[in-house]
Amino acid sequence: MPAKRMILASPRGFCAGVRHAVEMMDTVLRCCPPPIYCLRELVHNRQVVKGLEQRGVRFVADIHDVPGGACVMFSAHGVSPDIRQIARQRRLRVFDATCPFVTRLHTAVRSYVRQGCHVLLIGNRQHDEVSGVQGEAPDQVTVIGKLEEAAAVPVPDPKRVAAVTQTTLNLSDTQHVLDVLRQRFPELRTTPRSDICFATHHRQQSAREIARLADMVLVLGSSNSSNTNRLVEVCRKEGTPAELIARQSDIERIDIGSILTMGLTAGASTPDPFVGKIIARLQKEGFKEVVEHVTVEENVHFPLPRSLRLLQEKK
Repeated sequence: MPAKRMILASPRGFCAGVRHAVEMMDTVLRCCPPPIYCLRELVHNRQVVKGLEQRGVRFVADIHDVPGGACVMFSAHGVSPDIRQIARQRRLRVFDATCPFVTRLHTAVRSYVRQGCHVLLIGNRQHDEVSGVQGEAPDQVTVIGKLEEAAAVPVPDPKRVAAVTQTTLNLSDTQHVLDVLRQRFPELRTTPRSDICFATHHRQQSAREIARLADMVLVLGSSNSSNTNRLVEVCRKEGTPAELIARQSDIERIDIGSILTMGLTAGASTPDPFVGKIIARLQKEGFKEVVEHVTVEENVHFPLPRSLRLLQEKK
């Protein structure tokens, strides 16, 4: 029987922004008295969320569900100015885990609005990141989810239009939408560099490369994770079957008996222990040879905020 092998995409798993948020929450749990609240999921991964719940974190869907004066963390996806204002009014002790790349997106929207532009936000309306960014100026930000909307969206002044994108989108699909917008609005303003973060870009590039080498690709992560779902799409566009694996039991529904070369990658919010468990499971299924396919090295790290560093020093 031919030998089976596994190709691991690199980079994969936690990005700098997710690692930053998890490190922040870990520090708050060690340094602040319970209970600690988190507005919506800290990152879009059920294993991470469940693990934090077991440590006493209380996840809430509405800022009003946090008792006055309590500690609350804003998720890596960011929040709207209205939520920040409510938190101040209710005297909440806020720890902000917004990814720096998402913060940059908020800053760009505020700048365009000050310039008198109507902002077209390319992204998923249901995503927490998009809700927060649109909240910067709800009357001056319109969300676009697909090409057809880009071709028809009305704007007050065609000469004062700007476009920004959710940080976790598919690069090629987003470029198609931007091309349509540029055709309609020749004076369209965009940021100097892509709003899609480097980690999303790197993981898509790596997934694309292993898809060309493998008979099938398993993408590890939660079904509500935007960047994880984009990885599945990237692999399938290469003509390679790809499946999202959210839990170990998901492998049982997939016929891997005829697969000789299995590719494996993981979304930016997927923890390493889960990746390790899936690798071990696949090795038991006969994929003994493990090859690391390195596309690019990542060495970005966001330091803890000064307020949390001071808390650590007091402990």
